[in-house]
Amino acid sequence: MPGDTMAPTACTRRGGTPTRRGALVISLDFELHWGVRDKHSIRDYRENLLGVRRAVPAMLGVFAEFEVHATWATVGFLLCESKRELLGIVPARLPAYERRDFSPYEALDEIGDNELEDPYHFAPSLVRRIAETPHQEVGTHTLSHYYCLEAGQGPAEFGADLAAAMSLMRAKLGRVPKSIVFPRNQVTDTHLAVCRDAGLLAYRGNLDRWLYRARRDADESTLRRGLRLADAYLPLSGHRTSPLPADRCAAPVNVCASYYLRPYSRARRHLEALRLRRLANDLRHAAAEARLCHLWWHPHDFGRDLERNLRVLREILAAFARLRDRYGMESLTMAEAARRALAVAEPPERSAAMAGGPW
Repeated sequence: MPGDTMAPTACTRRGGTPTRRGALVISLDFELHWGVRDKHSIRDYRENLLGVRRAVPAMLGVFAEFEVHATWATVGFLLCESKRELLGIVPARLPAYERRDFSPYEALDEIGDNELEDPYHFAPSLVRRIAETPHQEVGTHTLSHYYCLEAGQGPAEFGADLAAAMSLMRAKLGRVPKSIVFPRNQVTDTHLAVCRDAGLLAYRGNLDRWLYRARRDADESTLRRGLRLADAYLPLSGHRTSPLPADRCAAPVNVCASYYLRPYSRARRHLEALRLRRLANDLRHAAAEARLCHLWWHPHDFGRDLERNLRVLREILAAFARLRDRYGMESLTMAEAARRALAVAEPPERSAAMAGGPW
């Protein structure tokens, strides 16, 4: 509920001595137009959205090159093969947001019939490709890009949305998600309880700092947005690493976010060295102090200026590879990080030949 608050982390490390190696976690919010429909029309965001068709395979290739594990938190609607299938999974209980533009259900008549006709709202082929790639986790970004802090919704509506998303993934991929990324990082204890009951192991929480605490869209300010942008280049908030999730946690485990990897900006291209230095310093801090550095972004961020964005990603992962060699830093999915804390056994490695089977 909008009035709820959330503890900044679900667990803490025991004692003052690190017992584990530092870790890099990467998560991607895979949403296409469902995630930006209240901010961008298809017309003004077409290049980014269509660019996802090239960006996803390219990023999978870079992850494979550097042996990097990643979590792809996917809006459930993207798994549907057709508009008819999508309409058939709409929950009986829907959020009644006070801001109607938050609800995708207001505009379902406008979407196309399938992925070929409407690549902005359907992506089952891309989700399958991710699922078939080793060390890549398909998590959930809710069914409909659900907003947990906005007025007009509650735990019952969220529970219906989450149940539909999990049922759809089971039907399409033969598995249920174990990690959730909340749209706009809006999360409360009440919604976490629903996730716990659903069997989710991990979620991406926010840094417990004024700049990064979750809030409603209407409560955001130009000042906070501007300071977050500056913090991507200069260490205004200090190190943005967090303790590794520790033993004796309760699920879902907070695999805390560190950085939104902003897309390459032509206007700020002269500041790229500052941005990379800021990230490299925190990666080094996480490796040396056995802490967690969690990077996240959207595939559509790479939809434009793909080659420049991939160059940045390669530089970051090359820095990680050096830290892996020096400190033993690990690459983990969100579920892998949570399983370590919860002492839950890892599932057997899936190969492309097993795609569609149980996970």
